[in-house]
Amino acid sequence: MDESQPVGAEPDKDPAPPKGTVTQRAIEQIKALIREGRLEPGQRLPTERDLASQLGISRSSMREAIRALTVLGVLEARHGSGIYVTQLEAGDLLETFGVVADLSRGHQLVELLELRRILESTATAMAAARITPDQLAEVDKQLTAMNATDDPEQILAHDLAFHREIVAAAGNETMTAILDGLSSRTFRARVWRGYQEEGAFDRTRREHAAILRALAARDPDAARAAAAAHVGEVEQWLRSQLAP
Repeated sequence: MDESQPVGAEPDKDPAPPKGTVTQRAIEQIKALIREGRLEPGQRLPTERDLASQLGISRSSMREAIRALTVLGVLEARHGSGIYVTQLEAGDLLETFGVVADLSRGHQLVELLELRRILESTATAMAAARITPDQLAEVDKQLTAMNATDDPEQILAHDLAFHREIVAAAGNETMTAILDGLSSRTFRARVWRGYQEEGAFDRTRREHAAILRALAARDPDAARAAAAAHVGEVEQWLRSQLAP
């Protein structure tokens, strides 16, 4: 942090005038302080009164801005200590992304699955090149447990763990956070119940086995294709559910 330039001081180059409500402007000004390095990850903010004064904003608007940025994972309130900038890690900033998958309906869910197919196939290809023996063993363990039960709840838990272990092996935390958001437990539960009714468990087990084989063979192209085919089947199932 440049201590020669106090928090709230004007940057060397005048920014464009902020637009929107006073609270929105307060949010943008706090984000600018973080972006410009005048508030660092883990740093305590000035008091609400001081920050409002420095930025020329009412305390009520500043309070709303801080509340909004706290919900977004940019700031955190520590009881008895004050308001701090978080570590700004992808998992914190994208935590609310999962709400989109939980609340989406109809064709918006299809769009989310299209996005998941693109990202998860890429992550699985990356994992094929980077996965460690311990991570591969964990993926195998989850698939074995998934194959040993017909209980949808247990299948769901092992399915989530199977895919999360693979995505983690890709080594991209931002992608992991986005895919965690797209992998809504609520939606997955609906899919597994639907598969149970259709007797489609055997097919999905074969798809998971194909992904594992590609990972074990360290074959990114095969891993990408297997993951895309797997999520694509879920996507087609959802389209069939939405058909009139």
